[in-house]
Amino acid sequence: MDILIAGGGIGGLATAIGVARSGHRATVLERHEAFAEFGAGIQLAPNAFRALDHLGVGDAVRDRAVHIDELRFMDGTTGERVASMRLTGGYRERFGNPYVVVHRNDLYEPLLAACRAAPGIVLRADSPVASYEQDDAGVWVVLGTGERVAGAALIGADGIRSAVRRQLVGDGEPHVSGHTIYRSVIPMERVPGQLRWNTVTLWAGPLWHFVHYPIGHGSYLNLAAVRDDGAREVVTGDPAERAHVLGEFPGLGATARQLLELGEDWRRWVLCDRDPVDRWTDGRVALLGDAAHPMLQYAAQGACMALEDAVFLGELLREGGEDEVPRTLETYAEGRRDRTARAQLVSRDMGTLLYHAAGAEAVRRNAMLAALSQEDLYAKVAWLHGAGGDGR
Repeated sequence: MDILIAGGGIGGLATAIGVARSGHRATVLERHEAFAEFGAGIQLAPNAFRALDHLGVGDAVRDRAVHIDELRFMDGTTGERVASMRLTGGYRERFGNPYVVVHRNDLYEPLLAACRAAPGIVLRADSPVASYEQDDAGVWVVLGTGERVAGAALIGADGIRSAVRRQLVGDGEPHVSGHTIYRSVIPMERVPGQLRWNTVTLWAGPLWHFVHYPIGHGSYLNLAAVRDDGAREVVTGDPAERAHVLGEFPGLGATARQLLELGEDWRRWVLCDRDPVDRWTDGRVALLGDAAHPMLQYAAQGACMALEDAVFLGELLREGGEDEVPRTLETYAEGRRDRTARAQLVSRDMGTLLYHAAGAEAVRRNAMLAALSQEDLYAKVAWLHGAGGDGR
């Protein structure tokens, strides 16, 4: 079958590989003039590697990744270490894979290379999907140029502002969270030696938090600082003055402040997501990744969920023919809806109840987290990081 994929991001490329490995042809329609990934650091839990291994690119991503030793949760005002989850030893034994951090390109480029090497995958840049049409025999994508491209199925992997979702679900603009994130990447050589931790460290404060971790084989430090400022207008990557960023985090403790002050060339985004929806399919059309279940970054699972989607869908397409495409897509949606909806809602809760608590709520949060053993912490994340993430 010819499977059309709207969007050439992480989810779209992973879907193309899954389709090709299932014996079908994939055409990826990317709206930008080139296939490229934008952004900085990204965290990948073991469930992502379960999917990446299935797609044949797991080792390539491992080779580019920083294998993290620990997730640390710090009180951002007092500097107290509240809790930490070790990611070596028992963690890897339990979940079967590492927890890593990478620059987004270090995930994207192995996927892109695999697509370019696959004879059944066609990559078309400068091909923005505007809408779709279908009948019982097939589906047609209408590009922004007016060109029509035919296939047996269309997978909308075109992001949080998906044109496919706009037609299929029609739920308007994304939900604006009211949280602004400031991002910077700095050379590790500028970081004092005693602060070059092989950890993902989160400093939680009242209505703000600050995260940092190494990327680029440890050559850079990724900084991400979030302020619950009630923002209501969408911002995507605008420059932010250093003085403004430093002033947005009052009460930040001395060590965290030292790291924040290293940041340069800051850019800001206002974070958005959507509510979970039941409808992911329309006949021969289905949504995937951020087009289906965009989530805030607080559970670090957005890319992981898209990779799981791609693997699950690819395996289902292996089993059915053209006449069965609508039912196959519905089976895919049924298998993925509950898990991804839970991840969406947990991500929202983490950003408010866990990371941004203040006063007595922060004291209670710290006491709750400090009381958890390593096994308790592993149990908390087992539903996400463990096996079973393919939806079956």
